[in-house]
Amino acid sequence: MAEAENPSVLDQTLKPFYQRASEAEDRLTRLEAALANKKDSGNKDHSKLISELQEENKKLVAENAKLQYRIHHLVGAVRDADDKLEKK
Repeated sequence: MAEAENPSVLDQTLKPFYQRASEAEDRLTRLEAALANKKDSGNKDHSKLISELQEENKKLVAENAKLQYRIHHLVGAVRDADDKLEKK
């Protein structure tokens, strides 16, 4: 019975991480759309927007790495707990 519940528990545990990743993708899409809409602006505006996008991208890459690290360790902890339960 514990095996049937584990995927559900794991899905619920990872749900906030997937939601944050989805929100980050949405923010990036909006920023890219803003860049596309700024085509008629001068080069200064483009340079500033590109810098902002690059900075946002760095933040998202760092956040993504942290989330992947956490997911990796959460999955490992769940597997260890499953192994301990099976041995009992």
